[in-house]
Amino acid sequence: MNSTIRRWFASAGAMRRFLSTFAPYLGAGVKVTHIAEDFSSATVELRQHWYNTNYVGTHFGGSLYSMADPMYMLLLMRQLGNDYIVWDKSASIDFIRPGKGTVSAHFELPPERVEEIRAATADGDKMLPEWNVDVVDETGELVARVHKVLYVRRKRS
Repeated sequence: MNSTIRRWFASAGAMRRFLSTFAPYLGAGVKVTHIAEDFSSATVELRQHWYNTNYVGTHFGGSLYSMADPMYMLLLMRQLGNDYIVWDKSASIDFIRPGKGTVSAHFELPPERVEEIRAATADGDKMLPEWNVDVVDETGELVARVHKVLYVRRKRS
């Protein structure tokens, strides 16, 4: 992570403020509402506006996906530190039902999962951890499920 970005993401609050003004998130209408101080969880929401509504009056699918795009990678990068390479490898989204109004997604990165990744990559091997995150509407109904695969490897000395 370069030094400028490291400063932007120096704290959970700084990361939340940066991401909430990040052009792709602004354009999609995504807002980061919470990042835990230890970077173990985050919550994002998407309010429906004219610019993120599709032809049939529901949330644009690309905006729903963008809610999840960087979050696991960023949280894991902060959890593991600068000795690791963390990249998004692949993703898919399953649209369950039309989304309207405000939708949200909550990301969890439990400490035992981070330790599992550290252990699996300690000798320089790569790991491809996977996560699912649900996008839900205001009533808690499932709107979409995003599947993320990351690439993680400890940097070589």
